[in-house]
Amino acid sequence: MRFWKALAVVALIVGFAGLGVWRGWVALPPQWNPWAPLDVNLAPNLLTRFKLMALRNDPQLCDQALATSGLRTARQADSGASSTCPLTNVLRVQGGEVALSSSFLASCPLAVAFALFERHGLQPAAMAVYGQKVTRVDHLGSFACRNMYGRESGARSQHATASALDIAGFRLADGRTVSVLRDWPKDNADARFLRQARDGACDMFSVVLSPDYNAAHRNHFHLDVGPWWICR
Repeated sequence: MRFWKALAVVALIVGFAGLGVWRGWVALPPQWNPWAPLDVNLAPNLLTRFKLMALRNDPQLCDQALATSGLRTARQADSGASSTCPLTNVLRVQGGEVALSSSFLASCPLAVAFALFERHGLQPAAMAVYGQKVTRVDHLGSFACRNMYGRESGARSQHATASALDIAGFRLADGRTVSVLRDWPKDNADARFLRQARDGACDMFSVVLSPDYNAAHRNHFHLDVGPWWICR
């Protein structure tokens, strides 16, 4: 009985604290305020995934986050509800501080997660290993209206909602290239960089799959903002 009374008191305190933050009675740093817009300049934390999901159906929140991202984007028209893989609140990401091998379609959470990854995961890994930045990301695409692994039946891939991106490699400031397919199996600086980049992506994306996961990912990192959590 005492346990349940204590639990009720704790719940009441947490509830009042949450109300105080929501109403503005209690000040919190923006990165720790669940209702503050996501700022790409701030380091990811436990609230980042929650804030990313809030962008999915809120174009205003999306625009606020994108304004801090450094990305060049163009909003795309929603596809019809009768589409096999309907898309809503989707952007074409054209580049930013880092160039892209080509532009790609992205849900707002994917676009902002990519910006977070570039700022807080990818570039710190490149600077730690090489002492220089990544200047281009080479990718295999994002949107594809298909099931997982291209199967005829089964669950839809996150690619079907433009919520996943496959990254194949990177170009460094001195012109060198790093390839997931070529360099992941090695025991050198390139392999260390790729693993650090993979690990950094896990702070922003829900699912991060590398060659360690299975042979289907031997040549790329699969990054998505779907409902499941896995980093491997």
